[in-house]
Amino acid sequence: MTSLSKLTDALLSAATKAGADSADAIATEGRSVSIEVREAALEHAERAEGVDIGLRVMIGKRQASVSASDASDATIAEMAERAVAMAQIAPEDPHIGLADPDQLAQNWDLAALDLIEDAPEPNPAALQAAAVEAEAAALDNPGVAQVQSAATSYSRNAIHLAATNGFSGGYERSSHSLYCVAISGEGSEMERDHYGEARIYQGELPTPQFVGAESARRAVERAGARKPKTGAYPVLYDERVATSLIGHLLQAANGAAVARGSSWLRDRLGELVLPATLSITEDPHRARVSGSKPFDAEGLPTKPRHIVKDGVLQGWTLDLATARQLGMESTGSASRGTSSPPTPTMTNVALTQGTQTRDDLIRDMGTGLLVTSMIGSTISATTGDYSRGASGFWIENGEVTYPVNECTIAGNLHDMLRQIVPANDARTHLSRVVPSLLVEGMTLAGE
Repeated sequence: MTSLSKLTDALLSAATKAGADSADAIATEGRSVSIEVREAALEHAERAEGVDIGLRVMIGKRQASVSASDASDATIAEMAERAVAMAQIAPEDPHIGLADPDQLAQNWDLAALDLIEDAPEPNPAALQAAAVEAEAAALDNPGVAQVQSAATSYSRNAIHLAATNGFSGGYERSSHSLYCVAISGEGSEMERDHYGEARIYQGELPTPQFVGAESARRAVERAGARKPKTGAYPVLYDERVATSLIGHLLQAANGAAVARGSSWLRDRLGELVLPATLSITEDPHRARVSGSKPFDAEGLPTKPRHIVKDGVLQGWTLDLATARQLGMESTGSASRGTSSPPTPTMTNVALTQGTQTRDDLIRDMGTGLLVTSMIGSTISATTGDYSRGASGFWIENGEVTYPVNECTIAGNLHDMLRQIVPANDARTHLSRVVPSLLVEGMTLAGE
């Protein structure tokens, strides 16, 4: 692969020569293959590979970012000159600036993170065969009318970061995925559902037969869906959508939102936001997990931390600029692409799991809604008022009775999150480990 460190060094050298006071640079290289089949025939095949570079320059308290997909010497020189010219007329931002040298990550252990599978790129024919097998497994279910798509993909990406404060570091990441979308019913009675997985190591993917059969089972279960009752009922978020509920809390705990005054958690630091038995932890160092990384986009070390501990909100997710704006310390959470400055972003997050199974919660909830899919979102950033379209299954007397669609669930996130009851069914290989979650007394708008 291309020497990305040489590219970042060249970018920094050009920036300094063009008149920048300080600068940081990013270079990425990736290659990917994706295959999609339909009716056992190749529907779509794509291969992509390339190098992208980005440069951020600072002159005083002004900054500008530029990017390119051409890494020639002429382009690098032009990028630096253009970035400096842009920074000279940019508005001042008192919070920007590189990390101090003593803040920088050192001696990270890439081997412990195990983010790259040291193996040859999969053969496209093998990828196609896996997609065909998944499609065939879905069609083996007599309730499946058709398979919308079955797809496989592989990617390998490398990143290198460097800055004029002395930081330089990079790492690689691989990914394998398998996905299938099945459809039951005909015409206006069609219902679709899907199943898919993505892993760093190909051998850890579920079999194509399992992926296809699971997508079929889900689609067939949805046959004959209708609107549920309108009223106030408990709602159980299935594990596959429960992450979205916790995601609203994580978004509100982002320092950028807090600094803008657009977070419904802005006045809740140090207060109870979840039941006292629950915590949310972030661990950027989990092995073979897609969100893991040894350092953030500003060269600061990443480390495990509590976002919520025993129900109490512990702090915000911060990069250097938002930390300075809020009078705090960065949490090593900066993330960036080639064309923009850093912003605070979560890595791997886990919510405390419960002791009951999802079936236990269904039995105990009596009458209500099990949500397995969500569409649309109306969330008030400042109040936490919540409204989302949902589909799933109606629960009556603790048992699943019929599939439902075209309904809306509403509430307020402050109240919803303080009373959640977790199941014990979270998939621990995911970057976000969140089990099924029961919320009492939400408003349902159906028939």
